Amino acid sequence: MSEGITFNLSEREEMLREAAREFAADVIRPAAAHHDSTGEYAWDVLTQAWEAGLMNVHVPEEFGGLGASHVEGILIAEELAWGCSGIGTAMEANGLAQAPILVSGDRLLIEKYLTPQVSDLKNGRPIMAAYAVTEPGAGSDVSSLQTTAVRDGDNWILNGNKMWITNAGVADWYFVVAYTDQSAGYKGMTAFIVERDWEGVSIGGKEHNMGQRASDTRSVNFENVVVPHENVVGEVGMGWMLAMNAFDHTRPAVSAAAVGVARAAYEYAKGYSLERRTFGKPIAKHQAIQFKLAEMAMNIEAGRLLCWQAAAKKDAGLQNTMYASMAKAFCADMAMQITTDAVQIYGGYGYSQEYPVEKLMRDAKIFQIYEGTSQIQRMIIARELFKQR
Repeated sequence: MSEGITFNLSEREEMLREAAREFAADVIRPAAAHHDSTGEYAWDVLTQAWEAGLMNVHVPEEFGGLGASHVEGILIAEELAWGCSGIGTAMEANGLAQAPILVSGDRLLIEKYLTPQVSDLKNGRPIMAAYAVTEPGAGSDVSSLQTTAVRDGDNWILNGNKMWITNAGVADWYFVVAYTDQSAGYKGMTAFIVERDWEGVSIGGKEHNMGQRASDTRSVNFENVVVPHENVVGEVGMGWMLAMNAFDHTRPAVSAAAVGVARAAYEYAKGYSLERRTFGKPIAKHQAIQFKLAEMAMNIEAGRLLCWQAAAKKDAGLQNTMYASMAKAFCADMAMQITTDAVQIYGGYGYSQEYPVEKLMRDAKIFQIYEGTSQIQRMIIARELFKQR
């Protein structure tokens, strides 16, 4: 007889979620406003997160890491983003850079680059990485990449420009995709690990973004950078596959982060509705406000369940591409709507930086853009639907 579907978390899952929740409340939230207003990178917060075991959680145990499942990862991601999604993105960006390397199964590269991220600090700070694929003319259309790598004996000569790269200015190494054979289309793309201090690597100025200002976004330029062949991730020609497959691992966590932002906005709006009075009663007593809050609560629960399903399928060894895109599209759009509604519930106060919801609204927008726009997610969902019989 079937045991049926259960939504009960294991003891370890509950422990990790609670640890992340306490860290977000005690460390991230108190620092969020400062880093949002100044744009300073939250090194102190990230160092404390590393010490608490809340960074690099998917590095396998055999390489010194926590070996967290995807479900465990999304539980952590939601709580971190509830604290501040800008700081959460800075922390989680390592996972995106690590994902294609883990997908490749290249033990030498994992030991060389990922093991130090969980075992050591560098100058008292966590070792950071960045996923460097997007270019000025190649965002959603990755096939339009202009970066190239040409074989030169035991090395590759890398040239190109990457843009909108999270953690670019603080990364110690980059996961980079370049064309090694443009005539072969996407099968001619190869992935490399490129170290920050190699000759020919230069970093652009920090972008002054609308939201998630605590993360570091910049361009990265590669000019005749000599990359040893041993730093090819997987095999030559596997770059596209590794870069895209990584999203099946990371999109559930990004979606969960959107849930965290939405949840924070809902909680603030609910609390404010009990305090703010109009026409002789709290605005929570007005049906218009009640309906907005009810809609928020419904969509947060629905979004969270989509995240859990996408992560659980990946943990079970099943293809989760469609479900990861469903979670990403739904949760991104949901977070934008809920944060907008939270500002509306606050009224004029919501538009002021003296109150927390305007930041959440600014932070939410990027979820509809990075790791594949909401429109790209719908394209993926449709493609996967038509594969089914």
